[in-house]
Amino acid sequence: MSATVNFADLAVGAQIGARSLEISRADLVKYAGASGDFNPIHWNERFARAVELPGVIAHGMFTMGAAVQLVTDWIGDPGAVLSYGTRFTKPVPVADLDGAPGAQVEIVGVVGALDSDAGTARIDLTVTLDGQKVLVKAQAVVRVA
Repeated sequence: MSATVNFADLAVGAQIGARSLEISRADLVKYAGASGDFNPIHWNERFARAVELPGVIAHGMFTMGAAVQLVTDWIGDPGAVLSYGTRFTKPVPVADLDGAPGAQVEIVGVVGALDSDAGTARIDLTVTLDGQKVLVKAQAVVRVA
């Protein structure tokens, strides 16, 4: 991860990094407190299954925010992220494992497009759980030095 990224060194298709994100039920509780999102699908197994989910699931915004951390670490400045968006395609079930990670999400970022006039790069994120995409069209546009 670099705090200084030079536009001239970038190429479409180049990987900016990859990481595994381990999510525990404790992470969901912390996020609920920070976000104010106490929907029972994020903490109550019985309720989540009653509404036909596979169990307690991670907040979509938690997953989205954790995924873009790869981009902010790479660019070195969260303020360089000009836009970020995605579509949520699959829930991220988080098993209850006594504080241990109950889900492991894989995140890979690649340069999807470059705009030399604007000095920006579009970073495409692939975000998967057990080989299946949980976010689609996860794209961040960043200002590059």
